[in-house]
Amino acid sequence: MFGPTYGARSAILSTMDAVTFTRQLVDIESITGNEAAVGNCVYGELCRLGYQTAKMPVEGDRFNLYAVPEAGSRKPQAAPSVTFSTHMDTVPPFIPSSEDESRIYGRGSCDAKGIIAAQIAASERLRQQGVRVGLLFVVGEERDSLGADVANKHAPSGCRFLVNGEPTENRIALASKGTLRVEVTARGKMAHSAYPELGDSAIDKLIAALARLRAMPLPSDPEVGPCTLNIGAIEGGHAPNVISDHAHADLLYRLVGASDDLRRQIVATAGDQVEVSFPLEIPFVRLRTVEGVPQMIAAFTTDIPKLTNWGEPLLIGPGSIHVAHTDGEYIAKQELAEAIELYCRIAKKLMG
Repeated sequence: MFGPTYGARSAILSTMDAVTFTRQLVDIESITGNEAAVGNCVYGELCRLGYQTAKMPVEGDRFNLYAVPEAGSRKPQAAPSVTFSTHMDTVPPFIPSSEDESRIYGRGSCDAKGIIAAQIAASERLRQQGVRVGLLFVVGEERDSLGADVANKHAPSGCRFLVNGEPTENRIALASKGTLRVEVTARGKMAHSAYPELGDSAIDKLIAALARLRAMPLPSDPEVGPCTLNIGAIEGGHAPNVISDHAHADLLYRLVGASDDLRRQIVATAGDQVEVSFPLEIPFVRLRTVEGVPQMIAAFTTDIPKLTNWGEPLLIGPGSIHVAHTDGEYIAKQELAEAIELYCRIAKKLMG
């Protein structure tokens, strides 16, 4: 159901309004799974501004938001052809907001609460010029894109372009690398470490497999760059004087193309002394660009592959991915202001 709308709406959000709203959102803890409070804050602001705003149930008390400007007419209106979108959740830990003359600090300031504020401000500016865009804010991007999965089942007809917001320093992405998660497990037999011949070390098997995987050549794309590997977690064994009977590693590859050949190569290289599984893949995507906007390659993944029903995707937003997920996360106020202008320019360009 759409939320209430009001005939009298506020003036266009200024840069200072966007700064204030960014801090308000940052000060609401919304670590993945706990997005309801920040969702209600955004919902209230959109209703106050006179948007038809719908809560889209996801799981438990979690919900996405979809909003369109009040059309000023009782006649049914088609969904806007352009939708601005980003996510409401953050990674842990919660860090409250602060600011100085040039920056806003705190968890989610650039990833992606400042982007929420910039997109709403841009939508308000466009509405003043008679241009309507949709707003889609989802949950769960930092974990499993559950909100995007749900949103994709509820895309209104008429959506042609999705402008997804992530920290790209206001440069538009040519492509976004994919993600392939790999689990490598080794099994062995416990024994006293003084008599290794009586046991079978799972850790030895895992180390050998990981060494081969680290040395394995990876594909590269001339425009996008190389596929990369990170061994993110290793666990196994019981004590220094016990031969290990179990060892496990979690790996993550950043994809620059299809994964079929890479999967086969990983299994063959790891060898038959370990078990290999692939619990998650987010595919590599090439993206639409806009003439005159500086370009970049996003080495990270986004919700875009899960939002295919919302139109042709673009990826751009203020802030740097290099400070996202850090204890010093921030967004520059000037970049926030520039993003509002960019989102307006891109929307009008896409609408012709």
